[in-house]
Amino acid sequence: MRIIFFGTPGFAANNLQFLIESGYDIVAVVTATDSRKGRGKQLKATAVKKLALENNISVLQPENLKDATFIRELKSYTADLYVVVAFRMLPEIVWKIPEKGSINLHTSLLPNYRGAAPINRVLINGENKTGITTFFIDQQIDSGAIIMQEEVELSKQTTAAQLHNILMEKGSVLLHNTVHAIERNLLSQKVQNHDTTMQEAPKLTKELLKIDWTQSADDIHNLVRGLSPYLDANSLLKDVAICPSAWFTLQDENRKDKRIKLQLTKIESTTKTNRLAIDTDNKSYFTITLGDKALSILNLQAEGKNPMSIAQFLQGNKLNENFKIL
Repeated sequence: MRIIFFGTPGFAANNLQFLIESGYDIVAVVTATDSRKGRGKQLKATAVKKLALENNISVLQPENLKDATFIRELKSYTADLYVVVAFRMLPEIVWKIPEKGSINLHTSLLPNYRGAAPINRVLINGENKTGITTFFIDQQIDSGAIIMQEEVELSKQTTAAQLHNILMEKGSVLLHNTVHAIERNLLSQKVQNHDTTMQEAPKLTKELLKIDWTQSADDIHNLVRGLSPYLDANSLLKDVAICPSAWFTLQDENRKDKRIKLQLTKIESTTKTNRLAIDTDNKSYFTITLGDKALSILNLQAEGKNPMSIAQFLQGNKLNENFKIL
């Protein structure tokens, strides 16, 4: 079975690698155009393009998915199936081409959390489970018939970076199993429920990243971990699209503002009653009172600095009662 793979970031490249290693005939990949990144603004290829070139797979990088030349080139590969992972919405003129259809891998248990940011939104909303879904593409975003799904349990400490990697690994296996079933005509399909009460996963906005201190400690903690790049205490996922980090302003005694990204927190009990009161020994802990609970900051990134533990931050920043949380 001949396959064309559509995808752009590392998440998609990991899935593509699994399909290649499984022996599938990937005749071409479609990915985003090269972008200028870094200080030198040099052109950088996408993760999917790099992997394709390493494996001598043809690469297509259309700016317009409806372009007639691109459509002709797609058809020339006579692919049986299109596989889409972390790519933009395909127009009908594209997804209808292959005989066996076009499938997508989505990082939620559809029909819940359709949209651009399911990994983040399930954590921000404090869900206790999520999952991965393969489905056939149709006219609407993430609404086609479900092929396969797998659930993933979530803890109250799971971060966006951790969930990204969990779903990337589980998604590779689920995608392989889905393609295998399609190849052998062994799959069953389930039409999605289009209930309007289903949770959505709209893209992240700049407004969302700014911490609203009128919210509860639990809600703020969920926002922090839902945007956190931390895989563990010492390693981070360097993907700002998935892990942009929540932030707030810390104002010192001289009324000078410092932007702080919160990246790991935990909930603690407190006896303090003054909301937004700062509690610290200026050595090992820094908590912020939020009603009957406190938010303990474990890891952060101060403006212009690298990510660090709270102990590292307090070595160079001595706080007192005149500091304010904004």
